Amino acid sequence: MQNLLYRLFRLRQGELGLVLVLGFLLLANSIALEVSDVVAVSGFLSQVETPRILIVWIVDFTLLILTTGLQSLVIDRFQRVSVIRWMIFGFALIYIVLRLMFTLGVPGWLNYTLLFLLSDQQWLFFPLVFWVLANDIFNDMTQAKRIFPVIASWGFVGQIIGLGLAAAAPSLLARLHVQSYEMLTLNAFIYLVVYMVIGIGLRNIVVRQTAKKTESIQETLSEGWGFVREVPAFRYLMLSILGIAAAIIIVEYHFLVVTDAYFAGGGFQTFYSLSRLAVTISAFAVQSLLTSRIMDKLTVKNSFFILPISMAAMIAWVLAIPTVVSATAALMISRLMKQTVDESAKKSLQSLVPEERRGRVSIFMDSYLFSGGIILGCLIAGGVTLVGQAMGISQFFYGYLAIAFLFLILAIWTLFQMRNAYDSSMLNWRLKRRQRGSSVLDKLEF
Repeated sequence: MQNLLYRLFRLRQGELGLVLVLGFLLLANSIALEVSDVVAVSGFLSQVETPRILIVWIVDFTLLILTTGLQSLVIDRFQRVSVIRWMIFGFALIYIVLRLMFTLGVPGWLNYTLLFLLSDQQWLFFPLVFWVLANDIFNDMTQAKRIFPVIASWGFVGQIIGLGLAAAAPSLLARLHVQSYEMLTLNAFIYLVVYMVIGIGLRNIVVRQTAKKTESIQETLSEGWGFVREVPAFRYLMLSILGIAAAIIIVEYHFLVVTDAYFAGGGFQTFYSLSRLAVTISAFAVQSLLTSRIMDKLTVKNSFFILPISMAAMIAWVLAIPTVVSATAALMISRLMKQTVDESAKKSLQSLVPEERRGRVSIFMDSYLFSGGIILGCLIAGGVTLVGQAMGISQFFYGYLAIAFLFLILAIWTLFQMRNAYDSSMLNWRLKRRQRGSSVLDKLEF
């Protein structure tokens, strides 16, 4: 059985144990995240009008930018395992507090808004810390490109379980005469279990100690920007991330507008869960069996084209045939491509960054840039919606979808520039490599 796992997932001697532990962390986090996200979105839309979700997204990602500044000061200064363990413990406490707020009768719109904000913070914070830790454990790019898709596939299994629970929750909880917020108790329990697993499963991991120096807050926060600005391949990738993020949030907003109106009589949570479940099952198959092979065939620099090209094609379909089916398909394909090839390509590229600055560079790209693109997309979608409603235009969605399409065209152009500058960027002094030749077994203390 063990030999079969090694062959199927392309693992080598000594890697299976670490893959299982890291995979479980993604599994458990994904279960809790999907449950909270579905409950938050469906609960929020039941309390307020759909366009107001843009305001929550803007507040959400602005808050993320501000709080990420604090995290960027911590991630490269403290032991990675300790950082992720205490972050997990914090999630458990927050879920307990939210559960008490529902019990105490705090207004539903406020509770669901806070849960919405929490789920999005988890969605970005946990991967940031987790993949920096994983890059430190598997610090060779060839090894990372082979193993990371396998580890990421565990996250998809957790998503399947979490979305299955969320889809079945409305009917199941109704029979038990229990409110949906009882799911928060389950999430708190999950994170307490994860906290203990980290303490046991990663207790013998020795991550290479990075050089520590005294820096001001400004110097620390500017490290990621300086790196991305001075390495041409990363600079062009930065521009593509902004455009793609803006397009993604516009596609998701259009999906929520269309489906919330279509399921006004009920059934939105079940449909929303099942649509995400379909994406997750597809992503699991692609990520565990195809992503690493696709990246080997196309190379990392060419793998970045898959997401914007597929999104542009789907938006063109929505513009040509604006229906619930096309809006749902556009969101599903966007999520599928982003969660598989695009994420793995980005993490593989970030493994080139030396450990001393990898955490801050990762935060800058995956948090600051992505959040900035999300906020830009929300402002565009909100502006077009307000103008369209004020002018009595019923099909104003053509406006923000057309802008999203243009963003993707620009993203594709910048990726061509990134590909042209890729080889020369590998000689940049900021990509000076740490010592090679260490294996995963060298990181364990027996």
